[in-house]
Amino acid sequence: MVSFEYYRFFYFVAQYKSFTKAAEILNNNQPNITRCMNILENELECKLFVRSNRGVTLTPEGEKLFQHVAIAYEQLSTAESELKKDKSLESGLITIGASETALRLLLLDRLETFHAQYPGVRLKISNFSTPQSIQALENGLADISVVTTPLKLKKSMRHYTLASFREILLAGPKYADFSSKIHHLSELTDIPFISLGQNTGTREMHINYFLQHDLPFYPDIEAATADQILPMIRHNLGIGFYPEALAEEAIKKGEVVQLHLTSRMPEREICLIWDKNRPKSIAVRKLMNALQTANM
Repeated sequence: MVSFEYYRFFYFVAQYKSFTKAAEILNNNQPNITRCMNILENELECKLFVRSNRGVTLTPEGEKLFQHVAIAYEQLSTAESELKKDKSLESGLITIGASETALRLLLLDRLETFHAQYPGVRLKISNFSTPQSIQALENGLADISVVTTPLKLKKSMRHYTLASFREILLAGPKYADFSSKIHHLSELTDIPFISLGQNTGTREMHINYFLQHDLPFYPDIEAATADQILPMIRHNLGIGFYPEALAEEAIKKGEVVQLHLTSRMPEREICLIWDKNRPKSIAVRKLMNALQTANM
């Protein structure tokens, strides 16, 4: 097999119809280009160029070879250019599976910073529950996932804690009188309770919390998404747990009140999840590093 370098020299000689010009473009010297083309002709056992005082023209065999070499070289140049763009993060695509709470508490702010720095990188964000986000990662539908605990991960999955948060119990104005003292959870079981549906990490967390207090967990209202819970509480449909940081504004405005319990909800974590067995693009690795170093 003839060296690719010879075909590269051939491409430029044929393109510019000059050994001298090709040598200049390639930052080489004309005698070396001529020598390599002679070797190429000998290897292929055919004449590729007709040399004259006016320059170089291709023989029929040279024309046929150039048609193929031009396609190959231009494809390789395009690929090389795209890889350079990826390396400089002028382009690229990152697919992210994110739970709603993780998205609102942390990920949107981090993505805003990343996107400002690398506007050429496209972001595809799918809003899932934590189990769905992990499943998307397992199925290769997401490059990374950013979700909240509790987690159930397969052996190939790795995780990194990005932040922690805590949920507090909220009530609407109708139940404001209950905010004046500290309650045991059992004292509030007659009030309708709002929670996310089944197969979510949040629902699992609530079940375990109630079990720790020897209570069953049967929510009266199930919300499809976390952002539905606060409006339901505000409209006095029931009480429910909600991330403290996301509830601050509504509490300040007096739209909802915090109900204080004898035992606080366990702290939860926002985690970056990835599959160690799947290759990562330059853009994905850069975002992963940005997410992790932002905590330092």
